[in-house]
Amino acid sequence: MTPDTALPRPWRSLTAPALDRVQQSWLHRPGALTAGLRRLGEVRLTVRREAVEALTPGWAAEAGLDAGAPVWWREILMTVDDVAAVQACSFTPLRASLGVWKAMRGLGQRPLADILYRDPRIARSGFRFGRLKARRADGTWVGAAQDETILARHSVFTRLSQPLLVAEYFLPPFWTIAAWPAATSP
Repeated sequence: MTPDTALPRPWRSLTAPALDRVQQSWLHRPGALTAGLRRLGEVRLTVRREAVEALTPGWAAEAGLDAGAPVWWREILMTVDDVAAVQACSFTPLRASLGVWKAMRGLGQRPLADILYRDPRIARSGFRFGRLKARRADGTWVGAAQDETILARHSVFTRLSQPLLVAEYFLPPFWTIAAWPAATSP
């Protein structure tokens, strides 16, 4: 995943009405997504990439930053019982990754939720929703065949006026797990 391939066009304030109840429920789920996934089974998180990136215009608009600004970019994959469930990316201005959001750089295999829900100075925006198609079956989107639809959401966390955008992509295999009878409410 790169900043360009991870960007649905366009992001919207509402989910598509054609989505089923399970999809709507997971896309609107408040709080830490990791906690909801843990109710479905054993969650494992793998860091796929961390790097300095130049912010693309689309992401810049979503985060309220300047296009081309350097950001610290983190990509992860979460599996539930060894099934690819959610890929996520997060970014913050490079300077913030060395200051206000420096804990983001030291997470290793831990979820970002470990730092986002313990500090009362952190505020979260509402969700924005999108969908994209896997351009090819090359491993960019784990478990997704070419042209499969991936549903996504993102929100911006703010601490001391510094944004941290978190985008979560629900991979096609996830919806099988989410549809299990015991999993219908996240």
